[in-house]
Amino acid sequence: MTQRIGLLFCCLTRGLPCPPLFLLGVTCPAVVGCSLLPGLEGSARLWHLSSNVSHYELGSCEAEAKLALSLDFWTLSSENLIAVLPVDPVKENYVRKVKNCIFSIAFPTPFKSRVRLVAVSKEVLEDILDLDFSVSETDDFIQLVSGEKIVFGSVPLAHRYGGHQFGIWAGQLGDGRAHLLGIYMNRQGEKWELQLKGSGKTPYSRNGDGRAVLRSSVREFLCSEAMHSLGIPTSRAASLVVSDDEVWRDRFYNGNVVKERGAVVLRIAKSWFRIGSLEILAHYGELELLRTLLDFIIREHFPSVKVTEPNRYVDFFSIVVSKTAQLIALWMSVGFAHGKAAQILEGYPVLYYTRFRDLFKAKLGLLGERKGDDDLIAFLLHLMEKAEADFTMTFRQLSEITQSQLEELNIPQQFWALKMISEHKLFPAWVSQYLLRLKSNMNDSDSERRKRMTIYHVTSHLVWKRKKWKLVLSTVWILTRSKMFRQ
Repeated sequence: MTQRIGLLFCCLTRGLPCPPLFLLGVTCPAVVGCSLLPGLEGSARLWHLSSNVSHYELGSCEAEAKLALSLDFWTLSSENLIAVLPVDPVKENYVRKVKNCIFSIAFPTPFKSRVRLVAVSKEVLEDILDLDFSVSETDDFIQLVSGEKIVFGSVPLAHRYGGHQFGIWAGQLGDGRAHLLGIYMNRQGEKWELQLKGSGKTPYSRNGDGRAVLRSSVREFLCSEAMHSLGIPTSRAASLVVSDDEVWRDRFYNGNVVKERGAVVLRIAKSWFRIGSLEILAHYGELELLRTLLDFIIREHFPSVKVTEPNRYVDFFSIVVSKTAQLIALWMSVGFAHGKAAQILEGYPVLYYTRFRDLFKAKLGLLGERKGDDDLIAFLLHLMEKAEADFTMTFRQLSEITQSQLEELNIPQQFWALKMISEHKLFPAWVSQYLLRLKSNMNDSDSERRKRMTIYHVTSHLVWKRKKWKLVLSTVWILTRSKMFRQ
């Protein structure tokens, strides 16, 4: 995997044709360059002057200003993107193949029925978007986050990217149901890109309807915020709205199509570009645009790499490899199964397993480093596999059981995941090794060990319960906001 991606940078530095790449499925901070659409140049400069200035840039007095109480003077800017990144000259919104550009201008499609606010992140609104939480109760906010209203400075965009699916080049993919509203620079001087998901068709919708349903949107909202609270890099969810518009979905891919309600999530990230943003340019031989993209990525998101250095692509790639290895280790530590993980690991086993070991030692409540730690972790994972034990609940229950209960092999009935493992004939041997290893923790108490161990994980199939989603949403939201995630 790593070698294949490395070919891209090798070709760039040597001027050779670029081969197709495999899509890692990892969101990588990035961005590219070209010219404005005809007629947008002047207005873009105006937007920049009026909206691309943060509280941070205005000075310390302004930076300490109160949070905005309305959207009247709250603005976004698309200028940083469309001033340097090529935009599709075709303005009509219909599905098509797009070439030699990064974006298509595409406006969200408002819902036809009444829209209601389901959830909003107070932390995202106040700490990132500089909006007082009370703003979420206004009609202007509902209209913004549902795609009905476009704020000053915003030019809604759909991004063109490509990639592989199931090991086969899938060609052009792109934002088929998402709209990038623009960039917000907050009072800390941070740039955040706002994107609506489920907001209607774009040129990249293929055979889709451009919509998302409430079921998947609840999962998106909860899981992204849960991953953030667990310390795993991810996008953030700002809000979730639902309508009464009918959206038809085959929930279980068995041919049984059912009617669901349409929903939109407002999510934010430092950048929405990913490896597929590079991959499509390499595949179609758009090498100048690819170089522009990489230089923009380095300049905007990799300050440790000098954009003037001849080896900048190699340095950039080295950082991407390292960060990707650490990210996958974080995924795996919470039980995420990635279809390409095994292939990816062939490229950087040392980076991956170093991070993997540290994460799983924390899940076991271990301090320091000992020679047999890898064997202890592998032993437990082997027992879990043989017993078909629940990944999340095994570690949760291991954090709750006492060392004396383990020593006596007295597994309470409510610890059902551990109970399953305890029936394996090798479980006593693992317990002996684990208790011996815990003694090297300076004999700390169960409560001290427990503080280092993960307590809450959001499980994808449980975040949506028909007729009970409000309870699930509120329960998990309370957990995430109360900082009860230990890891």
